[in-house]
Amino acid sequence: MRYLAIIFIFIIATSCDSNRVYEDFNDMEEAFWHQDSIQSFSFNIEDTSKSYVLKSSFRNASSYPFYNLYFQYTLADSTGNVLVQRLQEVDLFNPKTGEPYGSGLGDLFDHSFPLEENYSFPYSGEYTLSFEQYMRRDTLPFILSVGARVEFAKP
Repeated sequence: MRYLAIIFIFIIATSCDSNRVYEDFNDMEEAFWHQDSIQSFSFNIEDTSKSYVLKSSFRNASSYPFYNLYFQYTLADSTGNVLVQRLQEVDLFNPKTGEPYGSGLGDLFDHSFPLEENYSFPYSGEYTLSFEQYMRRDTLPFILSVGARVEFAKP
């Protein structure tokens, strides 16, 4: 019964998010993010007169062996034209104390990081936001999911 109440609260909280344009997550098979496993998210933009915030989301286990995560993100239009491509480093744990950042439950932690703030899309249509891990390992353990979020920027 307790889990049902938690799920209900989560559904209510996420359904009332009027700023959200798009949000989705890809779960990593067997909790490994392989270097050749590019995580892609496609979404539609209808209103080009507004500014948007693009965010990345990651879920990791406390067993993740590093304090940080390097990844490259790419924003492309429907023709494959790359609009933005950047390498980014984010901290998942405090580098000195090892304490996890983000919100957590047990040994799982969720993180959200802004990629582009006040971004103006050049035209309406479909766009793809892709993520590729850029750590010095072919297989990155204990990354459980990767997500993307697009929301309206605050005026």
